[in-house]
Amino acid sequence: MVNGLVYVTQIGLLALLLILTLRIASLARQASPGADTSPALATGVTSPPAQRSRAAAPIAPHDRTHRYTQLHILAALQERDCRVTGLDLTTAPEAVRRYAVAWLFGAGCALSDRPARHTDELAGVVAHIASLKIGVRQSDAIQAIATLTSSSVMLACFRAGLEGAEFWRERHFVPPAHSVYGVITANAFI
Repeated sequence: MVNGLVYVTQIGLLALLLILTLRIASLARQASPGADTSPALATGVTSPPAQRSRAAAPIAPHDRTHRYTQLHILAALQERDCRVTGLDLTTAPEAVRRYAVAWLFGAGCALSDRPARHTDELAGVVAHIASLKIGVRQSDAIQAIATLTSSSVMLACFRAGLEGAEFWRERHFVPPAHSVYGVITANAFI
């Protein structure tokens, strides 16, 4: 009786090991850079060029978490810098908060790998962090990102966010000319 139970347990464990091996192989195939598991390829439907440019390859959870953490830290540092220099972003006029969102989106693009830049996922992450740190509703932040090219001030803030985050990534310091406070005061009348 005991020998039969041991035999059945061994067969069960081997079956589980086989299932685990197949699952790992399946996940490895899906996560490989050359594999594209988008539903559009499976159905033969292609998206218009404007939608294709916003879509990105799946991002590994570690990369997404690392980017979110870096962006959250950078946003907190910039929010504190603004507050110390006399600009409270949570009570600032709506236009100033939109400029800060543009800066944060530029920083998010700089902290992301190329396939993840200018994606809806990144816009969502930026909108979430902006709602926490700047006090902007997420829908307003998404709208500010969508209309980024409508204003030269927004573009200047975006560009400063790119350059500031790239500098911060290497040296853990944002030069005043590329900081949120510096770019807003240099390009907008507040």
